[in-house]
Amino acid sequence: MSKVLLISTGGTITMVRDAKTQALVPADIETFKAYMPELFAGEMQVDIEAFTPLIDSSDINPDCWVKMARMVYDHYEEYDGFVILHGTDTMSYSASALSFMLENLSKPVVFTGSQLPVGVLRSDAKENLLTAIEISGAKDEEGNAIVPEVTIYFEDRLFRANRTTKRNAEHFSAFNSYNYPALAKAGVHITYQPHLVHYSDPEKPLILHTAFDCNVAVLKLFPGIQQPVVRALLRARGLKGVVLETFGAGNAPTDKWLYKELKTAVDNGIIIVNKTQCNTGSVEMGLYAVSLNLMKAGVLSGYDITTEALLTKMMLLLGETPEKAKELLGKELCGEMTVD
Repeated sequence: MSKVLLISTGGTITMVRDAKTQALVPADIETFKAYMPELFAGEMQVDIEAFTPLIDSSDINPDCWVKMARMVYDHYEEYDGFVILHGTDTMSYSASALSFMLENLSKPVVFTGSQLPVGVLRSDAKENLLTAIEISGAKDEEGNAIVPEVTIYFEDRLFRANRTTKRNAEHFSAFNSYNYPALAKAGVHITYQPHLVHYSDPEKPLILHTAFDCNVAVLKLFPGIQQPVVRALLRARGLKGVVLETFGAGNAPTDKWLYKELKTAVDNGIIIVNKTQCNTGSVEMGLYAVSLNLMKAGVLSGYDITTEALLTKMMLLLGETPEKAKELLGKELCGEMTVD
């Protein structure tokens, strides 16, 4: 029998309707269990640990990521897999962060949640959670985990966590992985795609990384952007890294002042990474003349990485190995981007 640890951080999935006020409120563990008796039907051993208090995903921060990752790390030898309940708004950030924090991961860590609370009749909570539990405990014929990486399961798709973005605030299919295929699809049967899974060496021990440097920013270019705005951001006190969201395949205006501001920032030790504003596709610096200035200024390519993955990767590298951050940002660490 597989053993799975369910970690509840909060979010819509954990909410129920108060009998007196009819308002949606966070459910305690026993109330949540009462709505999900299938979890304890005996096919798997499911234990639960919860944040106290539960946290709305809008309030999630790196300290919460450390708490989640440490709960996985501390119980790593006891369980075959882990499921983390999380609000949808920042789930891709948290799941991406844990993919970098848990080096040499060889067991499943599946994030899931719901668009409607577990206590609502039409909720998508049960299907999402029960399937996530099954995936987290799934093993092949040799007893190895089928998907031993950090993932997000939502609606009927299992995605690599650091490839995801929340795409819809209304539909049950809230997430997508635009630049990498789904690792599994759930219908009557769960169809896995093992050739797409990122495998670590199971002989290597799990390493936990917890040092974050949050002195980073996102600079999104747009037609008509003004020099004082760019200068103010790039000269912010303590700034160490910038995600530069550019047009198309990594293009930017050719204004001399923009080149000057970017080069000055790079010369001052700030790491700037080029990330396309498009959901699908990759940065190809030098493909068009309008990206040459970025290359000359020392801006790095982010290839096809998501903003969520790039930000969390940058914060962790700046916190853990600042002297190697620039080098490692250009390398694929755990399937987060496709490097040419």
